[in-house]
Amino acid sequence: MKEYEHLLSVQDLHTAFTTENGEVQAVNGVSFDLDEHKVLGIVGESGSGKSVTAYSVMQILAENGRIAGGRILYKGEDISKWDEKQMSGFRGRNCSIIFQDPMTSLNPVFSVGNQLMEAITLHTNKRGAAARARAVEMLELVGINEPEKRLKQYPFELSGGMRQRVMIAMALACEPDILIADEPTTALDVTIQAQILELMLDIQKKLGMAIIMVTHDLGVIAEMCDEIIVMYGGRVCERGTADEIFYNPKHEYTKGLLHSIPSVTGAREKLQPIEGTPINMLNMPKGCAFCPRCKEAMKICLEQVPEEIMINKDHAAACWINIRDMQAGAAQNSTKTADNNGAPEAAEGNEEVTSNG
Repeated sequence: MKEYEHLLSVQDLHTAFTTENGEVQAVNGVSFDLDEHKVLGIVGESGSGKSVTAYSVMQILAENGRIAGGRILYKGEDISKWDEKQMSGFRGRNCSIIFQDPMTSLNPVFSVGNQLMEAITLHTNKRGAAARARAVEMLELVGINEPEKRLKQYPFELSGGMRQRVMIAMALACEPDILIADEPTTALDVTIQAQILELMLDIQKKLGMAIIMVTHDLGVIAEMCDEIIVMYGGRVCERGTADEIFYNPKHEYTKGLLHSIPSVTGAREKLQPIEGTPINMLNMPKGCAFCPRCKEAMKICLEQVPEEIMINKDHAAACWINIRDMQAGAAQNSTKTADNNGAPEAAEGNEEVTSNG
């Protein structure tokens, strides 16, 4: 019987970077849970804090970065308190990462075999021939033909898709519990993207690991994620199942992302980009981070950060519009109840939000 509720639980995570112009709160109160055999998608535009969230889990932040608050529980133990020696054991063996550009992640002056075997010998007890055999096995697992030959080749001799497969093989060599994929298909064409995503899902089923998929592309995670988190300005805007996010979005930023995706059925319709520019993390608004770009913003959006509320059991969002609508609905229901009981008194509670609108 396991002694923990979730494989990974990130609770109120705050990550900050010290710069010449001040401190940047790149991640501001992010929380989520990841269970065995599940795929979690973290989506948002550049600068939303999604990659920094992933790097915080593995504690591979830049020198000027630090975890300023919150907890990161791996099997119930807070790894944010671990020292570098403990984290070195955690990385690779328990949690691995695939970076978005394999050409810059692989060393151009060492062969593929050298780099793959280095990861295996560093995190396992395999050495020499055993490590080489494991490297060949992993290349076969990710669908690379002639693996013995590929071990002797250098990264520049491989195609982009094959380099990304090598990175996946390296990440999975130690059979980690958690695989973080940081935009693994960004530098690949559409056909290779589909192959890489299919490969990751196939390997996940074989090995039974959990995956955190970090991306700016909603289309990439539409069919492979059990839960999706939408981030903006270092905060979680919305979370839910893929069906809820795609067919019942409740945050204006999520709606904006969906409106900017081309539709097969509406090929003649003009795309609707999100107006404005990404938020300046050094000058965050007092209220909702998306407020300066939101067409539906109310006065209260400028003043207060909205709390995350449950839309249903599979869906939550942090938006004042939902709070307003829920209060209005509650007031309407109370009025109907009062009318039915013969008391013409209207319920209060909607004023605080609507009066600021």
